[in-house]
Amino acid sequence: MQAKNEVKTYSNYIGGKWQKPSDGYIESRNPANGDLVSRAARSTPEDVSSAVEEARKAFDSGAWSSKRPSERAKVLREAAEVVRREIGGLSVLLTLENGKPLADAKGELLNAANVLEYYSSAARHVVGKVPRYSGADISLVVHEPVGVCGLIVPWNSPISLLSWKLGPALAAGCTVVIKPSANTSGISMRFIELLASIDGVPPGVINAVTGPGDKVGAELVKNGKVDKVSFTGSTETGRKIMEMASANLKKVNLECGGKSTDLVFDDANMEAALPGAVWSIFRSAGQSCNAGSRLLVQDTVYDDFMRKYKEAAGAIKVGDGMDPATEMGPLISKGQLERVLGYIDSAKEEGARLSLGGDRLVDGEYAKGNFVRPTIFEGVERKMKIFQEEVFGPVLCVLPFRDEDEAIEISNDSRFGLAGDLWSRSLPRIMKVSQGIRTGTVWVNRHLNPGPEVPFGGYKQSGLGRETGMEGLMEYLQTKHISLQLTEQGERVRR
Repeated sequence: MQAKNEVKTYSNYIGGKWQKPSDGYIESRNPANGDLVSRAARSTPEDVSSAVEEARKAFDSGAWSSKRPSERAKVLREAAEVVRREIGGLSVLLTLENGKPLADAKGELLNAANVLEYYSSAARHVVGKVPRYSGADISLVVHEPVGVCGLIVPWNSPISLLSWKLGPALAAGCTVVIKPSANTSGISMRFIELLASIDGVPPGVINAVTGPGDKVGAELVKNGKVDKVSFTGSTETGRKIMEMASANLKKVNLECGGKSTDLVFDDANMEAALPGAVWSIFRSAGQSCNAGSRLLVQDTVYDDFMRKYKEAAGAIKVGDGMDPATEMGPLISKGQLERVLGYIDSAKEEGARLSLGGDRLVDGEYAKGNFVRPTIFEGVERKMKIFQEEVFGPVLCVLPFRDEDEAIEISNDSRFGLAGDLWSRSLPRIMKVSQGIRTGTVWVNRHLNPGPEVPFGGYKQSGLGRETGMEGLMEYLQTKHISLQLTEQGERVRR
């Protein structure tokens, strides 16, 4: 297990080699106490171009795409095994750099291993079809890898979300250039270091460059030798990526922001709904695109439910993720801390009623980190910023509703449509509401996906395309039609 004070420096990984960057290194620090965790390359557009060239060369040579599916599957299976074998050290590094509790870090890494293992199987199930039009004419519909893929990964779940992109890309036969978040470059490059130790991956198939998004990410998106970009992050950045990618019409996958609703009906199993609704927003300190940041409670049970909810949220242990007692860690950075506190101030100014938290924790050891107390606003109106905009922090807004129709109406009053939770025992109600909500995922009587077999993605301004599942694999494949005429033209006409 990596010691707390061990600080590693990572260069870029390009063409199967570790290469020093052109412009020195950046630092990542522990958001719980400010300690230095790791250093990673401060890459330039020239570094990105070099990585793309290697990925292009590897793809065009067929060194990876022409391998048997079983060979690609073997690499992905070994990648999953490596993550499980190294989970102790990886989880510590992830917690030190990201701030999430150690148990959550382990859960993220297990998810990544499961995703990689799933795509090791999916690699062997890329099949086409053969529609027949007449006895002498045959059409083949085949699926081929997209090509060079730029994978831009956020800091909130850096290894899990990287596996969502890397797994299907490698299974399809693509080559990749990975751009991690500057906040979590250390854990990302340690993961790349482990991948580099696996036999069977030709040089240039996996490349990784770190650094600021405005330089590194932008160059990756604009580069004409990149065939596809997969991005997870804010809707604002997603729009910019679409604009830049439009210059050469490269394929784009966007998993962007969310403002998900958590719907609690009066017939719900409250023993399950209460902790489910609490942790749908306060897990990862609310730094999740699918966080249930809008809680809608049926008016007939509102008062009793919210009394118990506030008791549970107020008892959450906030602290350093390395402390086994910690249930909620810090925000990732000072900038994120200021952003969240700004939204709290805005909600107060607009007239929302603060019923829990709303402040930064600064006493003792808390003063060194970016800690915000679990925060709840009631008396929220739908026009308020706190209701309409993604905060990406431990801040909840709560509204009562009368019936299914109003629950659907309030849920859909958003430019986002990523996910939502629904708590009820009534199957007719579940079906009506889950089909009425315009989101890519509806979790019924649970929160979060059961596994990598199902797709994830959003409606409206929550993004384009899907990740995970076979749908996620298809995002890294092009569909080609091959029309075969098996006889001479004249012979066919005479017949």
